[in-house]
Amino acid sequence: MAQGEDGPLVVIERDGGSNTGAFLLGAVVGAGLALLFAPRSGKETQEQLKARALEFRDVAQERVRAAQEGLEERLGRAGEQVREQIESVRGAVDAGRQAALDARAELQDRIETSKAAYRAASDAARQVAHDAGAQENGEHDDDAGDELAPPLD
Repeated sequence: MAQGEDGPLVVIERDGGSNTGAFLLGAVVGAGLALLFAPRSGKETQEQLKARALEFRDVAQERVRAAQEGLEERLGRAGEQVREQIESVRGAVDAGRQAALDARAELQDRIETSKAAYRAASDAARQVAHDAGAQENGEHDDDAGDELAPPLD
């Protein structure tokens, strides 16, 4: 911090924003001072003011055009980024949907495999039980116990 005559010197600066307001104020003050201190005739002063006004208008139009172009460019980039994000989200949703369908199909296959294994085990247990009972009674009925286990739903 710099030291002034009365103590510490603090400088405050604003960053960003447009300098258009400062430019307009400077143009108006400059035009007023030119009128006060001009050693020209009224007609010459009017012509000079007219030339300065046209110059000022051209500069202002150029600044407005540049600001519009900058804004259009930023809006275009923002729109492109939004479109890219939408496509990314769509891709993720589609991938998630496909993964869910694949998982469902795999689960259904596993359930069907489990049901078939249960039926086979149930049938085998009935057959073993039937064969054991038939041996105790001295019977040899090959057709008994062929009924299936109740279906699993």
